[in-house]
Amino acid sequence: MRKVLVVEDEPKIANMERDFLEGAGFEPYVTDNGEEALKIMDEVKIDAIILDVMLPGEDGFSLCRKMREKTDAPIIFATARTEDADIVRGLGLGADDYIVKPFKGTVLMAHLRAQLATHNRLLSRDLARPQVEKGITVGDVTICPKARQVLLNGKDVTLTGKEFDLLYFLVQHPNEVFSKEQLFEKIWSFDPIGDPATVTVHINRLRDKLKNAAGHPYEGIETVWGAGYRFHQD
Repeated sequence: MRKVLVVEDEPKIANMERDFLEGAGFEPYVTDNGEEALKIMDEVKIDAIILDVMLPGEDGFSLCRKMREKTDAPIIFATARTEDADIVRGLGLGADDYIVKPFKGTVLMAHLRAQLATHNRLLSRDLARPQVEKGITVGDVTICPKARQVLLNGKDVTLTGKEFDLLYFLVQHPNEVFSKEQLFEKIWSFDPIGDPATVTVHINRLRDKLKNAAGHPYEGIETVWGAGYRFHQD
């Protein structure tokens, strides 16, 4: 039975989410604060997370960053915060989806199932890759697809599933320009809920992580204004 962590401080909404999860065959773990949520994650292998933004103490944005360091399981923000800036921020911190209150339980379950299907598809695709697959080195970046590992000048760079797939795809097609729509189709083609704008969020997040590993702005992923993105190779 898949285990879903719910972090929600409004009892009525938390109970509604619990009921729908149990009815859909999931095992819910419900808490109203970040400290307990992180403790649950240390004790239980969580398959997905439903996270509110406005929580007592540490808010959901800060909590999302810490959660992403612990797991690559799908994280869905379910919150009353409706501003575009909040949505972009949530996705930028590592969330996979963002739905706005009020919502129906059936809609939440649809989002959850879609994200789990995406996550499972990625895992299945990885397992199907030949074991003899070797790493690819382009410039100062080395990608080991089987281990889903990225090294920059020998330093490990921790990426989420979609960040890894995005970088791997671009590295496999050096100096070739892809639009947001093309990248969304290649990386998110099996995700029924999404938008090409999320590509920009993931590109920026990918650049930030490569910058942190390099210690300076990373210029390997280039923006071709009006056209899209490419991985530059001399």
